Amino acid sequence: METQRPVHLRLILVSGKTQDFTFSPNDSATDIAKHVFDNWPEGWEEERVSSPSILRLIFQGRFLHGNVALGALKLPPSRTTVMHLVARETLPEPNSNGQRNREKTTESNCCLLL
Repeated sequence: METQRPVHLRLILVSGKTQDFTFSPNDSATDIAKHVFDNWPEGWEEERVSSPSILRLIFQGRFLHGNVALGALKLPPSRTTVMHLVARETLPEPNSNGQRNREKTTESNCCLLL
């Protein structure tokens, strides 16, 4: 049986601050958010959130849903993988074709940059 190698992540906040963490391939996005919340790095005080449930990981431009384990992402072994960590209440629903749902809704999850 092959031993599982730890997964090295460098998390980047919107502010640009970074911190390195090490996780198991079995850890999910929810596990990572809870660990980061419980071990909030020094220097990130201004970005502290009220609950781990609003911390979201973004990998290769996509939000990782809570049950996605790191091992499922087939990250390169022995290398540090960069992910963004953002505070967001809800996630867009996964879509089979990878496109955003373009139907009109009563609320908007996006902003307009001018």
